[in-house]
This record gives sequence, C-alpha cells and structure tokens, in this order.
Amino acid sequence: MHNGGMRLIYVFLLPLLIACNLLAAAEIDPVLDTAERHIQIQTKGLPGKVTIRLGKIDTSRLPTCAALEAYTPPGAKMMGKTSVGIRCLTPNAWNILIPAEILVTGNYVTTARSILAGQAIQAGDLHVLSGDVSTLPTGIISDPAAALGKTLRNSLGAGQLLRSDQLISPMVIRQGQSVRVTSKGAGFAVSGEGKAINNAAEGQLVQVRMNSGQTVSGTARSDGSVEISF
Repeated sequence: MHNGGMRLIYVFLLPLLIACNLLAAAEIDPVLDTAERHIQIQTKGLPGKVTIRLGKIDTSRLPTCAALEAYTPPGAKMMGKTSVGIRCLTPNAWNILIPAEILVTGNYVTTARSILAGQAIQAGDLHVLSGDVSTLPTGIISDPAAALGKTLRNSLGAGQLLRSDQLISPMVIRQGQSVRVTSKGAGFAVSGEGKAINNAAEGQLVQVRMNSGQTVSGTARSDGSVEISF
C-alpha cells in the first residue's frame, strides 16, 4: 500500500480512537473509583494478591459532588465481604455505603503432624498452602520461618491452621541470670553487668539489677544481652 493510503487510513481512524478514549474516560464513575482507591491503599500491606470486587450501585441519582471522601465504616474490615463509606464534602452533603468483596490469595501455614504444647517447632512440623486467606482467622502465619524454634500454647493436630497468638517465643533470658547490658545513644555506647529480675523472650522488656545496685529496664536480645536505647 502506498504511503498516501496509509496516511488516509490513519486520518480516518484518529477521530474514532479519540472518541473511544473519551468514552472510556467518561465511563469512570468517580464514586466507585474513590472506593476502589481507598481499598487499594488499605490493603497495600496485605501479603498475597488482592482482588477487589465492588457491588453494583446506581450513582447517577446522587447529587453532584466536588469533593469525595472515602472511609472504612466502624466494625468493617478490609478483607472478605465488607463495605466502603463514601461521603460528599461539598457542595452537597450525602453519605453512602458501597458493598465490596476483597479476595486475598496468599500463603498460610498448617501443621504437617500433631505438635504438643511446649514442643519446639521444626521445619518438618509445618506445611505451606496457598489459597484465599480472606476468610481465614486473623493472625495466620504466612511464612514458616516465623514459627521455627517457637513452642505452642496448646497442642494442635495435623492439618490445623497456625496463628501467631498460638506461638510462644523461647526465653533468651532467665530470672537470676547474669546479663550484659548495653546502652546506646547519639555518639556514645556503654556496657555493664547485672542480674535479670524476670524471664524474657527476644524483644520483650526485662528488668536488670546492675552490680552497682541500680535497676534498669531494657529489651532482651537473641544473644541473651539487654539493650537500653535512648
């Protein structure tokens, strides 16, 4: 085909392409778009792939609005079947709820065999599955590494979901144990010795009676030391 013919076809199609783009832009509902963007922001930190489905609602009957604001209704959660609130700030005051379904596909950990309470969890005790986690209880474990070395509060049978509130971190400091205390601040670092007043797992608060007689509080570290930060 000659170049002149190509230019003729392009000139003919250009208005049609522009019209299609304008039509697609016009079909974007600002109310539903505001609701979807709110859900996207609220679910940004969720592990896994998030799929958002908004319910059908006729927004054409709503009064005109120059400023929309989205919010999460009290008691609603950004997972599973829920709703998103949309209110108009100006020039007309109105408020509606948009039904939504938020599906989250990700990993979750179950027990591969029966585990007794107090038994240290090993890699072979766990199984990783993938699926819709939006209907599962809160606090599920998605990475088995988060459970390794910890113990259970209560025994679990094989195939049971593993939640963070069921896990107990191992004690790294025992009451009466001699510990090294480090103190860090802007431009300085000092250390001392003392005895732990209470048991503590990694990351927990522990009180230490220093050899000088002073009592201090700090954070238990994995190596059995205590860190005081300023």
